Amino acid sequence: MTNQTTFLDRLFDAGLLIDTGVDGLYGRSGQFEDVISAFERLIDRFGGADGAEAIRFPPGMNRAYFETSGYMKSFPQLAGTVHSFCGNELDHMSLLKCMDADEDWSKEQKITDIVLTPAACYPLYPTIAKRGAIAAKGALFDLQSYCFRHEPSKDPARQQLFRMREYVCMGTQDHVTEFRQTWMDRGLKMMEAVGLAVEIDVANDPFFGRAGKMLANNQRDQNLKFELLIPITSTSNPTACMSFNYHQDAFGAKWGLNLEDGSVAHTACVGFGLERIALALFHHHGLDVNTWPEPVRKALWG
Repeated sequence: MTNQTTFLDRLFDAGLLIDTGVDGLYGRSGQFEDVISAFERLIDRFGGADGAEAIRFPPGMNRAYFETSGYMKSFPQLAGTVHSFCGNELDHMSLLKCMDADEDWSKEQKITDIVLTPAACYPLYPTIAKRGAIAAKGALFDLQSYCFRHEPSKDPARQQLFRMREYVCMGTQDHVTEFRQTWMDRGLKMMEAVGLAVEIDVANDPFFGRAGKMLANNQRDQNLKFELLIPITSTSNPTACMSFNYHQDAFGAKWGLNLEDGSVAHTACVGFGLERIALALFHHHGLDVNTWPEPVRKALWG
């Protein structure tokens, strides 16, 4: 039995996660949710004074925006689309017969105008672009959303539906790179406060195919993405629990995000994998929060 499966079974046995019969799709107990809520309050304590505009998008986004984003060019293996029945009464009868016969019943399912949100920031860029020019001082946003990635796994830290908290900064190159460095420093302090040993390393996104390898190499060579890593189910392959991304002007050019002087805005974001951070806390401090070290409990619950 692997470390991943062993930890997952312990989480099930403790009632912290609830088995749904689908790998990477779990219910969460009240205690698990309380840890996430407490950690989000810790995020607020570190970033709340920055004056970010809070926006909460649903876990589905406009398919036209999704297509424009180029996500399918880079990550088709991770995408999730929403389909619905669009047939007539006869088609419905055929669907029911297929289900009774345990056959494929999805033939009359058609894609809708909604796709599952792949990252909390994806709906933000077209939304802000419609507002017009960004102020010279830049703009800062606080996001949280359920996100979907199609990568079923027995690793409890690799879920298909999970929550991502993000801060997104738009402005000049200097402005957004300073923002990213600030949050890298904050990330280390936050994890120290909750008793987790971490490291930050350069990383790349899981781009698809041969062309994706070149994109991944370029991303690493230019230090565009860093991840804060914490051992959860493996010490040799620690889990990325925070990411710090500099997009250069890629999203600004794609969505027409311009500053008041007409220049294309640069963007950067910091992302918190909320389930992963909770799992790291349970793994390192035990499955009963009442037994966690007092400094950790104080950092989370005061």
